[in-house]
Amino acid sequence: MAVDGIEHTVEQTLSRLRRLDTRPDPAAPAPAPQQDHTAPRTLADLYRDHRMRLVRLAILLVDEPSTAEDVVQEAFAGLHRHWSGLRDEAAAVGYLRTAVVNGSRSVLRRRRTARDYVPPHQVTARSAESLAMLSAEHQAVVDALSTLPPRQREVLVLRYYGGLSEAEIAEATGISRGTVKSTASRALDTVARVMAGRAG
Repeated sequence: MAVDGIEHTVEQTLSRLRRLDTRPDPAAPAPAPQQDHTAPRTLADLYRDHRMRLVRLAILLVDEPSTAEDVVQEAFAGLHRHWSGLRDEAAAVGYLRTAVVNGSRSVLRRRRTARDYVPPHQVTARSAESLAMLSAEHQAVVDALSTLPPRQREVLVLRYYGGLSEAEIAEATGISRGTVKSTASRALDTVARVMAGRAG
């Protein structure tokens, strides 16, 4: 499959997951009515609105839902500690994304150091439902993403699941925009090779 074709397939897959994960959760409490649209957002608002997408982001990076939940909880705990120093909601969301990426990296480093067994890909009920709604081709893309080196996986997940620009990915991962671009290109090549190998 050509790189343009695989880029389109990866984008479709992760965009579909994003749409599935951002559907209203019927089990979630209803948001409180906002009387004043200029009132500052609270930490609880951010948790309610962004937690599920951050958990999926972490799952796509570390392949283990319980660990992903821990990474996201740590990110929100860190946000709570730094709450007074943040300018606005965009800065808070940027902080959370960077914290999730860094937390996921730490998990992967510890996992490598300990030579831990990586459990098979399991998912929370919400994530399991999302994955079950993917076509076989989309599921093959998610499987291929799990074979990538951590940085390549980060870049593709942030780009196509997170919907971030190259500049935002560079900020979240601490690498240059040029490195983001070349890493994405190498990652797409690898995904194409993995999928072609499994299809053949």
